[in-house]
Amino acid sequence: MTTALFIHGTGVREPGFSELYGRFSAGLHAVAPEVRPVPFYWGGEFGATLAGGGASLPHPGGRSRGGPVASSAAAPAADPEGDGDSELWADLYRDPLLELALVAADGPAAGPGELPLGAPPPGARPRALLAALDGKLAEVAERFGVAHRHLAEAVEALSRSPLPGRAAGALSDDEDLARLLARALVAAALSAVLAEDAPVVPDGEARDTAVAALAALMGARPEGSERGLGALLARPALRLATRAAVRRRRALTEAAHPAAADIMRYLARGEAVRRRLRERIGELPGPVVVVGHSLGGIIALDTLVGTALPGVALLVTVGSQGPFLYESGALPALAHPEPLPPHVPDWLNVYDRRDLLGHLGAGLFPDRVTDVEVDNRQPFPASHSAYWTNPAVYRAIAARLP
Repeated sequence: MTTALFIHGTGVREPGFSELYGRFSAGLHAVAPEVRPVPFYWGGEFGATLAGGGASLPHPGGRSRGGPVASSAAAPAADPEGDGDSELWADLYRDPLLELALVAADGPAAGPGELPLGAPPPGARPRALLAALDGKLAEVAERFGVAHRHLAEAVEALSRSPLPGRAAGALSDDEDLARLLARALVAAALSAVLAEDAPVVPDGEARDTAVAALAALMGARPEGSERGLGALLARPALRLATRAAVRRRRALTEAAHPAAADIMRYLARGEAVRRRLRERIGELPGPVVVVGHSLGGIIALDTLVGTALPGVALLVTVGSQGPFLYESGALPALAHPEPLPPHVPDWLNVYDRRDLLGHLGAGLFPDRVTDVEVDNRQPFPASHSAYWTNPAVYRAIAARLP
C-alpha cells in the first residue's frame, strides 16, 4: 500500500495542523482511497518560539520596551489607535484614490439639480485646485526626493479621474479637499517609486512635508495637513478604515512571527528536523509519497537531496520555495548550478501563479521536475493556503502516484 507522508508549512501549530491534515486526508481519499495518509507534524518540536517571551519585538503601543522612540521634534504625536496612519498610507500606496472614494461614499453627492444657481459642478473644484500646481511641482518633487515625472503623472491621472469630483460633492470645504488631493498625489508618486524597487524611499516626515506643501499650494493652511485628514478622520467611513487597518496590522504581525521565524530557524538549524524526517520515512512501508507544503516542501527536498531514501517513490511540493532557494544559493543541501542528484525521486511541483510563494522547478531541473499549475481562485496570500480545498491539487497528485 502506498503511503502519503504530509509535511506542513510555516507557522502551523496545533490545533491548526490537525484541521489541515484532516482536510488533506479527506481530499486525498476522494481521489485515491487506496493510499494511506500519514502526518509529519514538525511545528511543535522544531518550529520557532520566542524563547525570551518576545523581548525582541517592539511594544504594541508603538514604543520599545527599552526606551523612547527617537523622532523629529516636529513629528506628529503617536496615533492613539496604534499605527493607523501608517496603515492608511499602506492602503493608499495600493490605491491612491482610496480616501477620496471613502469620502465620496460617506456623504451625499450633490446631483446636478441640487447645485445652487451659478455654482460650479463638483468636478470643477478639484480641477481648479490641481491647476494651482502648474509649474510648481518640480520644487516639491526635489524637496520630497522623488522624480518630478512621478508627481506630474499623478496630477495628470487625478485630473482625468471622476472620483475627485464625487468627493467634492460630499465636501464643502476646499481646504479639506486640497488635503485629500495632496495625499492622493503623494501616495500615487510613492506607489510609482515602490513599483520601481527604488533603493531609497522618502521617510514619513518627508512624505508628510510633501503633502503639506502640495495642500498649501492648493490653498490649504499648512497646520494639520501633515496628519492628513484632521477632522475628516471623525467621519464614520474613515474611522472604520483606520481601525480595520490597525486590526489587520496586529493580526499580520502576530501571524508573521512564527512563519518568518520558522524559515529562519530551519535555514540556520535544519538538520534536526531533516534527521527526524529521515527516521519517520524509514519507519513507513514503501512506496512512500512525500507531500510538502511551503516550507514543508523545502524540508522534504533538502532531505531527499542530502540522503538517498529508496523507499520514497515520489516527491510532491505544493506552493513551495525550494526552487527559488536553490536558484538564490540558499538551499542548504544543493548549491546552484549543481544538478539534482540521481537518487532524488520523481518530483511533482504544484503551484498557483497567484501564490507569490509558489515557484517553478522544471526550468532549473529539466526532465527531473514536472510543474503543474492549479487555480485556487484566491488572491495572495489566501492563494498560498487554499491548495488543500482545491480538488485539482489532489487530482494532480493521484495522476502521479506509484
